[in-house]
Formats: sequence, C-alpha cells, structure tokens
Amino acid sequence: MKKIIVLTDFSEQSNHALKAAADLAKKFSGELLVVHMLELNQALLTSPDGVYAEQTVFLVKLAEKNLKEFLSKPYLEGLTVTPIIKHYKVFSELDSIAEDHSADLIVMGSNGTNGFEEIFIGSNAERVVRNATVPVLVIKGEITDFTIERFVFACDFNDDSLPAFQKAREFAELFKASMEVVYINTPNDNFMSNRDAYQKINKFLTKANAADQVEVYNDYSVEQGIINYGNTILADAIAIPTHGRKGISHFFNGSIGEDVVNHARIPVITFKI
Repeated sequence: MKKIIVLTDFSEQSNHALKAAADLAKKFSGELLVVHMLELNQALLTSPDGVYAEQTVFLVKLAEKNLKEFLSKPYLEGLTVTPIIKHYKVFSELDSIAEDHSADLIVMGSNGTNGFEEIFIGSNAERVVRNATVPVLVIKGEITDFTIERFVFACDFNDDSLPAFQKAREFAELFKASMEVVYINTPNDNFMSNRDAYQKINKFLTKANAADQVEVYNDYSVEQGIINYGNTILADAIAIPTHGRKGISHFFNGSIGEDVVNHARIPVITFKI
C-alpha cells in the first residue's frame, strides 16, 4: 500500500474514493497518484487546425484547474499527492500507470449499474476491474474512517483462484482483518453436495498450504449468494477473484466479480486471476 492510484472524474463518488484512499495512505505511510481521464478524441489532438489546438489546450488547462481544486481537501494534508491527467478515457492505461509507478492498488468510486445499461455499456468500475492486473478497490459510498476488520473472500476453489486467494490472505494480514472464506452452492449444473464441496475445498486449501475455515452457502446465484453472505456476517467488504474477460467472451460469459462490483452496497476488492 505504498503507492495508491485513485481514479477521479470530480464526482461525489470520486470524492468518497479519494477519502478512503487517503485513509489507507495515512495508515500505511503511502502516497497517492490521482488520475483524471479526459475524453478527447484523436481528431482533436492530431488536427493541424489552430482552432482544435486551442480547444485542446483549453480543455487540458481546465482539467488541471479542476483537479487542483479537487485535491484541495483538508484530509489530504500531510500526504504526498501526484496529479496525473490522461488525454483519453482508456481504462487499460491505468494498468500502465500502475506498472510505471509500481502502484499496489487502484481505488475508485462507483454507484454501479443495472439492466440494459449494465449489459451494453457497463460501469466505469467494471471496465477498470476488467483491465487492471493490480487489485482494485471499489468504494460504494461515503465512509467516515475507512478500515476493514472483516471481509468475505469468495471463489470457486479451482486451481486458477490460488494466486487470488494468497493475495487476499496477504490483504487480510496487512489490515489485521478477519477473512471469511465462502463457497456459494447454487441449484444448477454446478450444484455439489456438502461432502463433494468440502472435498474440493480441502484439496484447494492443501495446495494453498492454508487451514482457513470455509462456509458453504446456498443461494440461487453465485453473485447474490456472495452479497447475501456478506450482509449476513456484517462484512466491511467483499474480496473476489476476477478473470477480466473481454469482447465476445465477456458478453456471453460475463464475470461474477464485475457483477458483484456493480451490485454490492459495500466496498469490493478484486484480484485478477
């Protein structure tokens, strides 16, 4: 948690994310990289027309002014804050920024999406989660003093979830938090008896060299089961692996991690598989 990227569009949700990130930076003696993405098109940037050039300069200067004002928050006093402005709204660029600066985490705010907007557009948080290789923390509302004492970690206990499980354990140790591990059992082709489920879980834990207690929780869908279980145990956050599927694969298969990011009401942290 030494370097934390915060994505901002100057909205109320961005302010909530910035505040949470500031709490983390203070807790772990870290610094913030605050990123704002302009939505300039290629024609505007490359046109030889002087008018377009003036418009580009104006928009960049305006963004710099707005970002400076946005960062004049009392809760940022004493922190090292680096403003970064990108010309395009390309979420894959966040991963490059994280790599260039050796960032440990991306923090952003979100209201989530539903219905047709979710299917055909998707939330900004969903797009960040899909592209980022570093963990992404999505803040869903205002939190006075952000900390995590108890969080849910849900996965399918397949071998490809092992790295995410280990990262979640490190996250729990860092926060000195309790990690409640859960397997969501659903009434479909993937339904498993408790005996079979625990056999699969025990094999996974053996490979992970872990002795965590795992709850088998029954629900109608994996997404709803994760959210309901989190509500049941009064979790501060939900942690989940995500495949980051893109294109046609994403449209038809989706991502449970992205669905939870869209619909959960508590913070969600994702770990890329």
